[in-house]
Amino acid sequence: MADYSQQIKELEEQITKTKYNKKTEFAIGKYKAKLAQLKIKQEERRGIGSGGGTGTGWEVKRSGDGTVILLGFPSAGKSTLLNALTGAESQVAAYAFTTLTCIPGMMEYKHAKIQILDVPGIVQGAASGKGRGKEVLASMRSADFCLILLDATRPREYDVIVKEIYDTHIRLNQKKPDVKITKTGKDGIRFGATVPLTHMNDEIATSILKEFRINNAEVVLREDITVDQFIDCIEGNKKYMPAITVVNKMDLVSEEELEKIMKKYHGDIAISAKNNIGMEELKEIIYTKLDLINIFLKEPTKPADMDVPLIMFKDCTIKNVCDKLHKDFARKFKFARVWGTSAKFGGQKVMMKHILSDGDILEVHLK
Repeated sequence: MADYSQQIKELEEQITKTKYNKKTEFAIGKYKAKLAQLKIKQEERRGIGSGGGTGTGWEVKRSGDGTVILLGFPSAGKSTLLNALTGAESQVAAYAFTTLTCIPGMMEYKHAKIQILDVPGIVQGAASGKGRGKEVLASMRSADFCLILLDATRPREYDVIVKEIYDTHIRLNQKKPDVKITKTGKDGIRFGATVPLTHMNDEIATSILKEFRINNAEVVLREDITVDQFIDCIEGNKKYMPAITVVNKMDLVSEEELEKIMKKYHGDIAISAKNNIGMEELKEIIYTKLDLINIFLKEPTKPADMDVPLIMFKDCTIKNVCDKLHKDFARKFKFARVWGTSAKFGGQKVMMKHILSDGDILEVHLK
């Protein structure tokens, strides 16, 4: 039986040792494609599967206007932060592995109700099932946003956390690349791009596709992407998610040390959850990064309710609003009228595919 772990390790070392330039980019592309194939085989052997899941996770019913998952090493302060943000009664202790189940709390901010999930701390090897890693990382896939919590006294854990997340098919702070790959029955690989490319070309793309046993396909790249992103597109099992890095326990290190940590580990904000320092600033960052907007509803012949908005995600459609309001609204939908920046004129008659903007007033007409 093949030892995929050893093969993966050797290939990762080979990629690391190979200096990237024009002469080596083809070889590196092929190495990375082989590496992706080995990881798929390893996951299949462990019963994880290549669909992107890493276990069943916790069955936490989504509620509120968005879901945030707190991710970090044991004793980084996740439970303390959950309590500070939401008032949830999560057990807090000064030792590792206090949280053994997924504990949800609700943060209310600017009319939005944001669900915060506190999960057990992850450890190195979580993506392959060490500790409660499979369940923790699988829970991420149902979230809208990831908050990486870093202990200021143990900042090196950041690199481990990011790698574990990456290995579980989640791409933080990336959007799905604009790439179209259409398998065909003949004519080999036909490659095209609508933008100048700095990492990819037809030779590299063909080599990678053949590693995945795709010998006939039409490929169109509409943005300049890396080899890793191209492989992600072939596999098609990645979840793209916004994230922030929060450095906790800022009071336990010097200002100089904290500044170094924030710079090196891409910290978005430094806090002390225990001392309630930075909580309001953190709430604002979470709200902003979730890309939430306000939609004001009105009934026909009545004025709009401008006091309590409906909270939606940016670029939502009227169908998204209908689905959130009531399970039957989409089925009974007749038309809608919109006032605001997404409308060409006040009261414009629109249908369900219309994309709404922040501050729009929406009037839904049902059959």
